[in-house]
Amino acid sequence: MAVSRRASRGRSVVVLLVLTAITLITLDQRGTGTIDTVRSWARDIKAPIEDAANNVTSPVSDWFDGITRAGSLKHENATLRKQLSQARGDEARNRNAARENKRLTKLLHLSFAADVPSIASRVVDGAPSNFENTIVIDRGTAHGVAKGMPVVSGDGLVGRVTEVSKDRATVLLLTDREFGVGALLQDSGEIGVANGIAGRKTLSLDFIDAAAKVKKGETVVTSGREGGRFPPGIPIARVSSVQKHAGDLQQSIALAPLVDFDRLEFVKVLRWPTTSGG
Repeated sequence: MAVSRRASRGRSVVVLLVLTAITLITLDQRGTGTIDTVRSWARDIKAPIEDAANNVTSPVSDWFDGITRAGSLKHENATLRKQLSQARGDEARNRNAARENKRLTKLLHLSFAADVPSIASRVVDGAPSNFENTIVIDRGTAHGVAKGMPVVSGDGLVGRVTEVSKDRATVLLLTDREFGVGALLQDSGEIGVANGIAGRKTLSLDFIDAAAKVKKGETVVTSGREGGRFPPGIPIARVSSVQKHAGDLQQSIALAPLVDFDRLEFVKVLRWPTTSGG
């Protein structure tokens, strides 16, 4: 009997479901609002459930998205930093190449001593200081360099060769206190001697008569007197100050060299006679 009752209930449920389905289909075909009401009711019940689910899953989703975006941004930042570093490096190399090209061009087309044979060289060692006023160049006897030869840059006189080996030469700079060169004031035509000063990067111009009219800013060049160690007309310096004292037979004149010895990269050794004289 129990089995018969369970079977009867099962049939009743099936019949109820069939009738419900037929009723819903009939209502839907008739276009009544009942089915719409049922659907709306179902949506109203489902909405808060969906919102609750979204509130739970959204932070998790956002967290995963944040991790993904953070990793992507980190990679992009690293790439941009690398590209920026490369661009800066390229810019620095381009500036250096342009500066080097300018100096080489100036050295190649000297406006002075143009007829004197020369040997182009690179400075390889030695920055001038208060205690060491020499540089080393990468040319020596194997290239025709000899002791006593003048050395110039595109700006003017650098010094003279004092020591030489097969592939290297030492150049004494004109700022050294042991250095002296016959000098001509271009405007006044006065002739004197430009000398280095110990511990300073300036020169003194000696033996200029007290009555001579010397102007600040006047250019001083090598005099090239007969038997001189330097060809005439090589720029040396500009007059930086002039002082006259009562009773003195000569003026006290300071000179600022035209060559920037701290930035020397390329020079020329002039194959000039190395006899004695100023």
